[in-house]
Amino acid sequence: MKLQDERREYQYGRLVREALQDSPLDQFGQWMDQALAAGIQDPTAMTLATVSPEGKPWIRVLLLKGFDADGFYFYTSHKSRKAKEMRSNAQVALHFSWLKMDRQVIIGGKACPLPAETAEAYFATRPRESQIAAWVAEQSSPLESRAALDSAFAEANNRFAEGEVPMPEDWGGYHVKPDSFEFWQGGIHRLHDRFVYQADEQGNWNITQLAP
Repeated sequence: MKLQDERREYQYGRLVREALQDSPLDQFGQWMDQALAAGIQDPTAMTLATVSPEGKPWIRVLLLKGFDADGFYFYTSHKSRKAKEMRSNAQVALHFSWLKMDRQVIIGGKACPLPAETAEAYFATRPRESQIAAWVAEQSSPLESRAALDSAFAEANNRFAEGEVPMPEDWGGYHVKPDSFEFWQGGIHRLHDRFVYQADEQGNWNITQLAP
C-alpha cells in the first residue's frame, strides 16, 4: 500500500462551541479525564517544542507531571538541550495527541523554572531507579557507549545503596504558563472542529473557531 493511500475517517465525535468550558484549563482537564478513562496508552505524553538561539526548532516527547492555574509542569536535567533552549527563548509549545479519540491539544506559553523545593518534593516520589538515572545520564551530551552508561548506573546504585537518593543540583522542573490553547477534534471528510482560546491583556480568555 502506498503511504498516500493510508487514511481513515475521524468519526469519534464532534466539538461544538456550546459544549466548551469557559476556561481552557477546565476544558483540558475534562479531555484529560476522558483520555484516562478511555485507557489510552501514555495519556500524559506530550511533545515539547523549543527553539535554539539560531532559530532552529526541536521537539521531543516527555510526560506531563501536573497542571493548575499556574501552568503545566514537567521535570528534566538543566543540562539537557530543552533546558538550554528554554533559557535562551522561554516561548515554547506543548502538543497532546490522543488519536484514539481523534483529538489534539496545542498549548503555547512561556516556560519558567520551578523552585528547587518543588522539584525536590517531586523527585522524592520518583522510583529509586529513576532517581539514580538522574545522576548518571548527562542528558543530550555525547555518550561513549551503552556499556559506559550501565557502568555509571551500577556505580551510582552502589554509592546510594543506603538511605535516600538526593536530587542532583543540575536537575529540576519547569512550568509552562499558557497564553493560547487549541482544541482539535477530528471530523468526517476532514471537516475538523477547531477552537482556539487566546488570553487578552486582562487575562480573559477569548474563544474563536477556526476553519479545518
